[in-house]
Amino acid sequence: MHTFVLTSLQAANADPSIRAIADYLTRSLDLPVTFADAPRWQDREVLFDRGEVQLAWLCGLVYVDKRDAGAPVDLLAAPVMDAPHYAGRPVYFSDVVVRVESPLRVFADLRGASWAYNNIGSHSGYNITRSHLAKLGVDGSFFGRVVEAGAHQRSLAMVLTGEIDASAIDSTVLETELRLRPQMAGQIRVIERLGPSPIPPWVIRREVSPTFATEIRHCFVEMHSDPVGAALLAQSQMLRFAPVTDSDYDPIRQMAALAEKVAL
Repeated sequence: MHTFVLTSLQAANADPSIRAIADYLTRSLDLPVTFADAPRWQDREVLFDRGEVQLAWLCGLVYVDKRDAGAPVDLLAAPVMDAPHYAGRPVYFSDVVVRVESPLRVFADLRGASWAYNNIGSHSGYNITRSHLAKLGVDGSFFGRVVEAGAHQRSLAMVLTGEIDASAIDSTVLETELRLRPQMAGQIRVIERLGPSPIPPWVIRREVSPTFATEIRHCFVEMHSDPVGAALLAQSQMLRFAPVTDSDYDPIRQMAALAEKVAL
């Protein structure tokens, strides 16, 4: 293989990290690695499904849906984020956010409130909410109004402007936004933390040779041992990449099955 292409279905604020990873792999593997950075994540997913992209950072729900449908994809590694609540594990959360001046204090206060989710293919913004409602024994009518925002950052913007009352935001997306816009910390409040969930993994298409896939996996899981890689991880608020197996994503399968009981 003379060139290698990767992409990401994560929030747009993760793109700088993806570019840095592409550059790191280019140096480590001694071959050109490029980032397929189509503006829409849907277009990026099409490129991956067609085999025009070999490596992708997928939502955990997207991964299990593809894997369970028989798609030729295998896990590579998953990030371990650098914050105490992740406890050194490849997990993340869905942070339920409201405006700082909102009277809403706990999830139960959201009955009748307006709610935004990013998109129906998302675990952190959509399915985990449905799963949580199912655990509470309520359905989608729990909320007074539900809108699809299209992206976590758009959901967050709608909370900030008062267009909607609350939303579940991928904790890693929220932490990146707070790093980029520290003034936002005084504008929102987290009233509930849903999870933990297995964090979105990096996956590789199976037509990549096993030898080369092993090389790439090694680059990921040993990145923290290399000074250049460690600096890249720190800039992305990560500690390291951890090896993961398909069974590590069974909690997402279980939450998805529970979510089927609730329509939003």
